[in-house]
Amino acid sequence: MDASTLAALPGADLVLKGLRDLQNGIDSIEALLVQIGASNLRSHGLAVPVAASAVAPEHRLYMRLQKEHGTAAHSRHNALVRRLVSFERALACVNP
Repeated sequence: MDASTLAALPGADLVLKGLRDLQNGIDSIEALLVQIGASNLRSHGLAVPVAASAVAPEHRLYMRLQKEHGTAAHSRHNALVRRLVSFERALACVNP
């Protein structure tokens, strides 16, 4: 899939940064988000590196958001996941 097509999808900023961070071994919020959607993203042809951790990425993401946003972590988490889902849905349309 062409990079400009991916970049035009909603939520691409988060997903593309997350993919880069995973490739570089950076444990960012975006990388955790990509790990959450890894199987779906792989099913549409994206190469998502495997990150080894005993703790599920959903839990790690929430813990990170709680450190940074306190009581707003829940809404921030939901907003990020919604953007991931938007990207996944748009990806499914352009790359079935």
